[in-house]
This record gives sequence, C-alpha cells and structure tokens, in this order.
Amino acid sequence: MPMLGTIIETYDETPDVKTFRVVLKDEAAMAAFRFQPGQVAQLSVFGTGESTFVICSPPTRMDYLQFSVMRVGELTHRLHTLREGDPIGIRGPLGNHFPHADMKGKDIVFIGGGLGLAPLRTLLLFMLDNRQDYGNITLVYGGRTPEHLCFKDELKEWAERGDMRVELTVDTPDKGWTQRTGVVPAVLTDLAVSPKNAVAVTCGPPIMIRFTIQALEKLGFTDEQIVTTLERRMKCGIGLCGRCNIGEKFVCVDGPVFTQAQLKKLPQEF
Repeated sequence: MPMLGTIIETYDETPDVKTFRVVLKDEAAMAAFRFQPGQVAQLSVFGTGESTFVICSPPTRMDYLQFSVMRVGELTHRLHTLREGDPIGIRGPLGNHFPHADMKGKDIVFIGGGLGLAPLRTLLLFMLDNRQDYGNITLVYGGRTPEHLCFKDELKEWAERGDMRVELTVDTPDKGWTQRTGVVPAVLTDLAVSPKNAVAVTCGPPIMIRFTIQALEKLGFTDEQIVTTLERRMKCGIGLCGRCNIGEKFVCVDGPVFTQAQLKKLPQEF
C-alpha cells in the first residue's frame, strides 16, 4: 500500500523536468525507510493514479527522498502542479539495484542523456559519499541544448571536485556554451575511455543507449562490464500487470537494472 508523504521542496530542472523532495508523513516510517541505488518507487497523485520513478537521491542522504519527473502525460502533468506542502503517495522501494558492491575497486564510467542522469545520480552520489571504495570516476552527460541538462548546479560542483572527470555535451549549443558539441556516443568514442578494470553505467533515451553500448563494445568493454536500467518500462512494480515483461522477464521483478549480458538473452523485439 502507498505510504503518505509530503512534498517539502520542488524546483525546475529544465522546461519539462521538475524535481520533488519528499518525506514520509510518519516520522518512524521515514527513519526506517531503506533502499539501494537504482531502486524505484511508485508516486501516487490522489484522484489521478500512480507511476514509477527512480529514487534519485542516495541512501547515504536520508533527509528526504528525491524524484525528478518529466512532464509527458496526464499523471506527470498533475505531478507538475503539486507544490510544497501537498500530499503524495509513495509505494516502494521496488526492483533490484546497481551492483555497487561488485564495483568496488573499479573505475566507473557514467554515461547519461537528458533525464537519464536521474538514476545515475543516485549511484554517483553514493560512490562520492564512499569515494575511497572506487577508482577513477568519469561522467559523460549530454542533452539537446544547455537548457535541457538536468542537475546543473551539481554538474558544476562535480566538475570542480578534482576527484572525478565531467564531460558535458549538447546537440545544439547556445551562444554561451563553451563545452563539447555532439551526441554522447561520439564523445565517448572520442574520449577513448579504457575498459581495463572498469564498469560503464548508462541511462538515457533508448536510441542513445543503443549507440552508447555499440561505442563501449568498440572500446573493448565486455557485456558484463556494461550496466543499464529500464525503469521506464515498469508499470505496477510488483509483477502482476504483465505490462513490463520482455520474454520471460519482468522489468519490475527481475530489474530494472540489467547488464548487457542479461539484455542479450532477451527477445530481439527489445
């Protein structure tokens, strides 16, 4: 059953993406809430319905749960009308998570596009909060225009940290843009990141993921070294409705996090 939450803060990331910070109304339930990077939750807008969104804050920072939502349909349009103090339902955590324990001691390459940075953000912040456990961290992130990049303040902060590499790119620059121009897979190829003792984690539009995986394979990454998340396909979140199945797999039960090795075993229709 959904737990009752309260929105404590909202702000716009892009013209069509809004971020919500939420706490559970029951303080004991909030204190007991546990999740792993990559897990999702169902957000309920009372009188409209519910949908699945990744928890994009890390479990190392539990003052609130953060969700970033793109306005694309009836439910998300209603979500975008909610303000601080409004109630909201939360059902979760759901799904599996990024295998961060298996990534310890390895170099991590994050590759994101648009709102695909949201699920990467939770793992990235988790790793930054446990920085000693991981090797070099690289973020390659792109958007249609500079205006369509999410988490702009954090991108600036990460670029200035000194213990990670941030490469930003846009398809269409504006007059003030001074960084890369081009699609994410092309930038990834240009950087020639090494697959040695590394894991690549990617999320973004399906076409970006497809060409990103091809670029990673050309760079020498194996299927087991490539990880992605398919939370956009999730519906009920508990394996009952059957709308997220791919062959014999249910994204909400078996995922949403998969390696490329696992994805290759799924039907070609994917």
